[in-house]
Amino acid sequence: MNRTNQSTVIKAAINTYLEKGLTDKQDIYSKVVEELGVPRPTVRRVARDLRNELLSKIKILQSEVPQEIIVSEKDE
Repeated sequence: MNRTNQSTVIKAAINTYLEKGLTDKQDIYSKVVEELGVPRPTVRRVARDLRNELLSKIKILQSEVPQEIIVSEKDE
């Protein structure tokens, strides 16, 4: 399995456990390692990548609406 596909599969497994309500990251890592048979450091690396991706999306969603857009909407 190449690195991209492996990362995608690991991210999906992590998300599945999060959706099931698991909150302890060590439990999540252990279950992903057990389920997929991948090394724990790989799971930790992919979890870090997933965390960074989610944080960047959150940052976008939390950003303020530019003032120009607000002003132009009021003019209409």
